[in-house]
Amino acid sequence: MKLRFLDGVALTLWVGSLWTVGYLAVPILFQAQPDKQLAGMLAGEMFRMQGFVGIACGIYLLLRDGVKFGKLALRQPAFLAIALMLLITLALQFGIQPLMAGLKSQALPLEVMKSSLADSFSMWHGISSILYLIESLLGLSSIYLFLRNDPRH
Repeated sequence: MKLRFLDGVALTLWVGSLWTVGYLAVPILFQAQPDKQLAGMLAGEMFRMQGFVGIACGIYLLLRDGVKFGKLALRQPAFLAIALMLLITLALQFGIQPLMAGLKSQALPLEVMKSSLADSFSMWHGISSILYLIESLLGLSSIYLFLRNDPRH
């Protein structure tokens, strides 16, 4: 029972941080902060920290299911959803976010959106946004699967 509680905490922390950062904090930041370059820097840091939360929670949840189900974990919908979420998190954290940060650095002293790199940055930002949305929806499905498998129901 204690491990099930920790599973719920890890899943809630990960999915809650996804939704809070991506759909609440960052939009408010860009709305409230007139300096878009500063807002982008702060948003990037929030996404970076949220990514580390996701990596830690994802590794825990996958290891936990691996121990619990063994090879059968690969047939569990929740395991597959978490694995895909973790892959997306890793791609964003170590692939797309550093690439976007590099584009911002190359654009200096201009804001990236006012530079010749604006089209490339916009494309990667769009890809990042789509992946983030997919991860967020997978997170909702993971919560549903977690609750559906609750022995109290």
